[in-house]
Amino acid sequence: MSISNAWFSTMTRKYSVTVIPSKAGIQRDDWASFCTGTMTSKVSFNRNIHVWFCLLLALYCSAATAHDSSMIFNHFKADRLEYEGNQGLHLFKWDVQNWTGTDENKLWLKSEGDYSADQNIFGRADLQILYSRNIDTFWDFQIGARRAIEPERTFDAVIGFQGLAPYFIEVDSAMFINEKGNVLGRLTLGYEMLLTQRLILQPRVEVNVAAEDIQNRGVKAGVTEFEAGFRLRYEIEREFAPYVGMDYVEEASLREHQHSLRGVVGVRLWY
Repeated sequence: MSISNAWFSTMTRKYSVTVIPSKAGIQRDDWASFCTGTMTSKVSFNRNIHVWFCLLLALYCSAATAHDSSMIFNHFKADRLEYEGNQGLHLFKWDVQNWTGTDENKLWLKSEGDYSADQNIFGRADLQILYSRNIDTFWDFQIGARRAIEPERTFDAVIGFQGLAPYFIEVDSAMFINEKGNVLGRLTLGYEMLLTQRLILQPRVEVNVAAEDIQNRGVKAGVTEFEAGFRLRYEIEREFAPYVGMDYVEEASLREHQHSLRGVVGVRLWY
């Protein structure tokens, strides 16, 4: 197979989840992303965030109506619905997202978190809303806010970029800023290796960092969480694919440092 044909085959497969016909040609999912959340108890900051939500909706609506010829589509994807654990740890994790919009402008909703069956508590859970603007081929700029439900009910501002780097590496980067000006960041890298037309191996790396210690969240400056692993999925249908995998996770806080190897089993679905 030639390089050009291989490129076309890979791209067709990669964007089969989101390639949609439109009047102007082919519509592509712009790979907007969402990360995770935290908020403030200050009334003034809460009001500002609520105003920001309204401004985001107004900005998205005005941008969408400015392109009357572009059709508006909706896409839902549960990228991870999985059990993750070992002998001493049992977690249920989810990473779901939904976008509505056109080729250039999208409104994204995303929820991510984990639940500990052993302790009957949520370790982390959040809901995010972002306005996504296509700025270059395969690249989006996002701005919005995230609402952390656990471990603290807080809000953060979000600024990020997401897209497809050379060699088909999926990149999701975001910066989070809380009411006190503390800065946190997240970088996620992923890659899909097509072993067959239905069997896909997906390596994945995620790094979370903090610019300084944040006492009320127990966050330590530097790398606060590192996760590297893979998932091997089998697409029974393009929209439904069970998978198995492994993750190596390191977590550092002001109180302790943990690392563990975990098995993963789950399902990926979209419509």
